[in-house]
Amino acid sequence: MKYRSTRDNNIIKDDKIALLQGLSEDGGLFVLENLDDKKINLENLIDKSYTEIAFKILKLFFSFDEDKLKTAIEKAYSKFSTSKVTPLVELKNAHILELFHGPTSAFKDVALTLLPYLIQLALEGTNQEILILTATSGDTGKAALEGFKDVKQTEIIVFYPKGKVSKIQELQMRTQEGKNAKVCAIEGNFDDAQTAVKNIFLDEELQKKLGNKKFSSANSINIGRLTPQIVYYIVAYIDLVKNKKISLGDKINFVVPTGNFGDILAGYYAKKLGLPINKLVCASNKNNVLYDFLTTGTYDRNREFLKTISPSMDILISSNLERLLYDLSDSDDKYIKSLMEDLKKNGKYQVNNEILTKLKEQFGSGYASDKETSDTIKKVWEEEKYLLDPHTAVAYKVMLEQNLEGTTVVLSTASPYKFCTSVANAVLNIEDEDEFKLMEKLYEFTKVAIPENLKNLSSKEIRHSDVIKKEDMAKYILEAEKCLK
Repeated sequence: MKYRSTRDNNIIKDDKIALLQGLSEDGGLFVLENLDDKKINLENLIDKSYTEIAFKILKLFFSFDEDKLKTAIEKAYSKFSTSKVTPLVELKNAHILELFHGPTSAFKDVALTLLPYLIQLALEGTNQEILILTATSGDTGKAALEGFKDVKQTEIIVFYPKGKVSKIQELQMRTQEGKNAKVCAIEGNFDDAQTAVKNIFLDEELQKKLGNKKFSSANSINIGRLTPQIVYYIVAYIDLVKNKKISLGDKINFVVPTGNFGDILAGYYAKKLGLPINKLVCASNKNNVLYDFLTTGTYDRNREFLKTISPSMDILISSNLERLLYDLSDSDDKYIKSLMEDLKKNGKYQVNNEILTKLKEQFGSGYASDKETSDTIKKVWEEEKYLLDPHTAVAYKVMLEQNLEGTTVVLSTASPYKFCTSVANAVLNIEDEDEFKLMEKLYEFTKVAIPENLKNLSSKEIRHSDVIKKEDMAKYILEAEKCLK
């Protein structure tokens, strides 16, 4: 399998190197050559389990020994609380695809329980050591930390924006165990952390100081993080067919709450593989840079960064959009490089009319304010006794406004208990600084089960308390790396 950089078609890596490297040396993202030639036979997947479908998809992207790949997939998804991995729940207006039954109760688990196994396969037979650098807006951090905990030949450092994740998310990271893990808050926002991590990847002097250790990423810039997310789109479709909600070949819609564009890009790739998708709808909160882009063709991050009740989507620089534009421009690396240079220099870029037309044909978009998000949580609970987290509620609100034809699936990204303050305020109209008291009150009222990984979180030992300025991240990495085993 060969992967090219979005910014230079002459940079070509095999799948193992692309996986381990995460980001191309020119700052571009890796994309699979000849993706248009890869197709799936949906009929052959009807009687297959989640892990069997995952194997069929992932072997299109990676050249690992098939038995080892199967074993890796089975081990990863044995960690989920349901054998369905990503079950579908039918509501009045849409089906909800629950992606939060993994070890940290967030959709990031679907990829990040598997990524460490993929990296181990890529490292097999080498003495190479990998230092995973991850910026998180809340959920990626804990999922990556849990996935890479004490994994051989790997160390992991996670940076998160201080005060801009939920208290539950922060506590999940700060109590993380593992001799190979460090967690650090930065004074800034997610975009600051993500931009700094990307720059550090390209810092040759810093890389030399690390010796044999090489940087890699657990963010969705890494193709090994993105590809497992393709699977649940296909599984959702197969489940709808098996449950006689649609017929094989019918087109359906997916509404996706997203900030970094990775989750919805996985749906776009599923469509390229042959999944019958009518519309992919991008749902944003008030940091609606993606909504503006999909409606006007202008991407402009020069705006106020807003803190919302859906913090994992508080993002103004959507990295994976670069992969989409590369595909829509017919792999025009020079054009993509120019757009990314415009973004770096001016904070914005404008795509041509041809690409804007393609965007509008394939994507819908919408956004929700905090009040609209809260009202949606309350409405869906009262009418259907289904409890949404604030990110899924953004998508649900956007879905209700779209004039979508056919069956629609809304991607649900996290357990509502990870955002207790917002959910309890919406459903019970109460606020309390102690999120764990709110968790109990929410359970008493709704009887929706609290995930096991969150139940005893308040009694766990705080292991990580570092806070730094965003400018000091490179220095921190060198100091932290000495402490890791």
